[in-house]
Amino acid sequence: MKRLTLQKIGSVTHRLGLRPQAVLSSRIPAEAGIVVACRVQSSRHHYHTLENPNGRMVPLRPGDSIAGALGDRHALHGFAGQVPDQVQPGDRLQLLNLGGVIGCGATATPKLGQPFQLEVLGAVMDFPHPGHRAGVPAHIGRAALPKRNLPHRLPPVLAFLGTSMDSGKTTAASAVVSQLADRGKKVACGKLTGVSLMRDMLLLQDHGASVVASFTDFGVVTTNEENAVPTGYSLLAYLIDHEPDVVVLEMGDGLFGTYGVQALLQDAAFRSCVTQWILCAQDPVGAWGAVRHLQEAFQIRPTVISGPITDTEVGTSYCRNALELPAYNAMKSPQALAGEVQP
Repeated sequence: MKRLTLQKIGSVTHRLGLRPQAVLSSRIPAEAGIVVACRVQSSRHHYHTLENPNGRMVPLRPGDSIAGALGDRHALHGFAGQVPDQVQPGDRLQLLNLGGVIGCGATATPKLGQPFQLEVLGAVMDFPHPGHRAGVPAHIGRAALPKRNLPHRLPPVLAFLGTSMDSGKTTAASAVVSQLADRGKKVACGKLTGVSLMRDMLLLQDHGASVVASFTDFGVVTTNEENAVPTGYSLLAYLIDHEPDVVVLEMGDGLFGTYGVQALLQDAAFRSCVTQWILCAQDPVGAWGAVRHLQEAFQIRPTVISGPITDTEVGTSYCRNALELPAYNAMKSPQALAGEVQP
């Protein structure tokens, strides 16, 4: 074992409350959620920050010692990688996202270039029993909120889902949350699927949400078809404990990604919890396909459409005329959008 001062700590570890003074072990379990210390080996001119446990974006530079968690990412417009089969000090891994998710197999993308290259230094040790010197490799699940079943009684639940990542889900949810909060509603927000990052939930909190939580709070780095449903149950139960007037849920990624959106939609118990569905789409083809798929596969018809498709009257008119659904832009018409889903 050796000691190291961590200069930057990723938000994926936020519930652990890691301190900069870390003890490292050369024994590193190769599993999602294990916290590892790495040294930054490359530089970047954009997408060059790390979200810390307070939600601030801090710049990364070559030589920085950082802590993150092993995990997968399968982004359509970002880096894609996975947990390696084995990990040991000296290995080269990549920083897969801004929250501090670390893995292997990521390659350059046309928009983002190469990911940060990292040298593994060791597993960050956790000492869960005060006064005992025996430690274990830290895992974000150690400080996770407990698993729960679906609550029996629910307030109105609004679910935002999109045709892909960056389809306007958080923007639309923020507009609705702001309008509801202005009307005196107590709003609780949760992120159901995606890769660990606090940014979206903090933005919803800034727009008036009284309580926010995500799958990361339940020990999950990356959601998938296996863990999305039980984690979603636990998240919803946690939010209900705070007695909100309205619950707003966001499904990160798109309908056909690998983060477990389909698993949640297929789950009849979860579907029954949702009062209204808000679809965010990039373009007419995406909106048409999503509306058709939701109806045919899950008997879901969205209440309203938002997202980039509503940036101009061309897309808005298509939604209203061809799809026979109301459509509003979250930035231009937040009151109208919120009015369509008013609980």
